[in-house]
Amino acid sequence: MEKVRIDKWLWAVRIFKTRSLAAEECGKGHVSIGDAHVKASREVKVGDVVKVRVPPIEREYVVKQVTDKRMSAQLAVDFVEEITPQEKLDILRGTFMQFESRDRGSGRPTKRDRRLIDKLKEL
Repeated sequence: MEKVRIDKWLWAVRIFKTRSLAAEECGKGHVSIGDAHVKASREVKVGDVVKVRVPPIEREYVVKQVTDKRMSAQLAVDFVEEITPQEKLDILRGTFMQFESRDRGSGRPTKRDRRLIDKLKEL
């Protein structure tokens, strides 16, 4: 097998949970090969650089081998290599860290709670 559809490959190497989700993201223009946005029917070959937009960054993968059969995560590492720079991955991790969470049903923070929260944010 030399070429396979991009949506099948993205699903097979576990970048997306379902093939329909991979095809949907291709249709939205969130997947590109090189600098061109691709449709789900576009074929990938070994050596292609696939970019997948995960707001606020774009993750980059190199196709090491092609397959259309879904496999375990341990086997998928032989088919794909992530080349996203660490700075971008740190940005992605930072966006998840900045959200606050409160226990459900605890209500709005009081004025005293708000001041403590602001003090912690300054540190």
